[in-house]
Amino acid sequence: MRQQFHTVALQTRGARLYEFTRDAETFVRASGIADGLLTCFIRHTSASLLIQENADPNVQRDLIDAFDRLVPQDFDYVHDDEGPDDMPSHIKSALTQVSIGVPVRGGQMVLGTWQGLYLFEHRTAPHGREVLLHIVGD
Repeated sequence: MRQQFHTVALQTRGARLYEFTRDAETFVRASGIADGLLTCFIRHTSASLLIQENADPNVQRDLIDAFDRLVPQDFDYVHDDEGPDDMPSHIKSALTQVSIGVPVRGGQMVLGTWQGLYLFEHRTAPHGREVLLHIVGD
């Protein structure tokens, strides 16, 4: 059993989805691990990770709109230290995932035809984000 780590740095430009599938594919190939598990972990509390459709950009727009309706910014939140989008961002992160596991078989991630890996930025201002990739296997 072997393992490797890699950090993907992403610069966001506001609330939207940022695909990092190719970064993960490159890391998996370079690891030399044929069969195992890739874990993706985001090191932030106001952004999250998703496996989502990567063919139709309207899916992403609808997801963002739905989350904005579920968690409005114009609510009277107690925690607002970093602005009006701070607490809504924490709630959106809590409703999604900070860690995703993806099986690896034959040296490739086993994703569906239309699936991609995304960082889901919940803040409106630009942020530097890090996604830690960890692969373990043979």
